[in-house]
Amino acid sequence: MVEITGGEPLIQKESLELMEKLCEKGFEVLLETAGNMPIDAVDKRVKIIMDIKTPSSGMAEKNLYSNLDQLKTGDEVKFVIGDETDYEWMKSIIKNHQLESKAGILCSGVFNKLELKTLAEWILKDNLNVRMQLQMHKYIWEPNLRGV
Repeated sequence: MVEITGGEPLIQKESLELMEKLCEKGFEVLLETAGNMPIDAVDKRVKIIMDIKTPSSGMAEKNLYSNLDQLKTGDEVKFVIGDETDYEWMKSIIKNHQLESKAGILCSGVFNKLELKTLAEWILKDNLNVRMQLQMHKYIWEPNLRGV
């Protein structure tokens, strides 16, 4: 298994050829992308793990929503939730783009901003079909440390 990540791999056009060659050699290939670059040229054998930026991040306008229509079974979408507005927004994105039928949905809270218990309670109350995650690196290392 090989995971292509770090910054935004799709900025480097050579990453497309690299992923294709890895697939041809029999590797399971995963691509972590910020969701702001087109994924249409990514080899269909590659599992895509796409971030969707929420309103509280200040970066939601950078989301390339057409990417959501290209997701396939086995791909994943990640949301990092900062507040209840983000949570309600995420639910609308899931519904409007029928994400539950296309991809796994991952959800985590912004570290030291949203109580994990609160996020878990919202998910349970709504019976939302998501996997809740922790940003584990922020619990293991200094939360602002880069490169871990």
